[in-house]
Amino acid sequence: MLFPEYRPRRMRRTEALRRMIRETALSPDDFILPLFAVEGKDVRNPIPSMPGHFQQSIDHLLTCVQDAADQSIPAVILFGLPDKKDPLGTRAYAKDGIVQKAVRAVKERFPEMVVITDVCLCQYTDHGHCGVLDGREIDNDGSLDLLARTALSHAQAGADMVAPSDMMDGRVAEIRALLDDNSFSQIPIMAYSAKYCSAFYGPFREAADSAPQFGDRRTYQMDPANAQEAIREATMDVEEGADIIMVKPALPYLDIISRLREEIDLPLAAYNVSGEFSMIKAAAQMGWVDEERVMMESLTAIKRAGADMILTYFAVEAARLLNR
Repeated sequence: MLFPEYRPRRMRRTEALRRMIRETALSPDDFILPLFAVEGKDVRNPIPSMPGHFQQSIDHLLTCVQDAADQSIPAVILFGLPDKKDPLGTRAYAKDGIVQKAVRAVKERFPEMVVITDVCLCQYTDHGHCGVLDGREIDNDGSLDLLARTALSHAQAGADMVAPSDMMDGRVAEIRALLDDNSFSQIPIMAYSAKYCSAFYGPFREAADSAPQFGDRRTYQMDPANAQEAIREATMDVEEGADIIMVKPALPYLDIISRLREEIDLPLAAYNVSGEFSMIKAAAQMGWVDEERVMMESLTAIKRAGADMILTYFAVEAARLLNR
């Protein structure tokens, strides 16, 4: 079909026509809202690099969950900032840890909300790495038991899903085995399968107080130059028992989302990370972009690439627009 017989603009003339042939549609059902829990009461510390987001005590966190529920967002993911840190990250798997307490509070108030927990040690270790140390090296195998214990403690607190983000080899299998052995076979695992060593995490590390005290995470997070490796990583997680695979970050890795969508027949999540969020917010504050349009275009691109669910700090704002 060639012009003038075929004119694609015919179906772009009006908003109603454009809606009729729209190939990708966002919904509040697509979103997962990240939240940062801290100890105490009436604590609401603004995160300067992430406008509208806070490190907050459980009383304020519950208000945010209410906001998400009011916009029909089905899920939140909880990150914790402990009251103390140590080399083994013991507050990550403590029964009275901040995430464990937050899970219990959210599920008591909002039993229908899907509560996902981030499973990692970086926020809880005094060195800021995602596993325990052997000297100045990350001890992969020595970290697996602690990560699995963390996931189990979240499930025991009432979490609906656990999401290991540490990028230690073999952690999905270890978590699956421990959950199953403790009668939590019904708890799904959302694996951070293709998690790249990205500069887009900067604001999150401020939010979660999780920057490493030495070195970086290149020995366990993926090289941004690699694509085939993402398929291997995701395939390993599937074989170890993952129920959902994830790509992180999202926008700079749309090609990875698309490739994994074609390769793997499991639900696929993408994390629209803090740097992606903050850049749009900063540009909008300068008057350089239309914030709402850029936000929605970015989220649509992630879904168009193949993501079934999107972890995003824009969740409430985007859902509010969609619900108008």
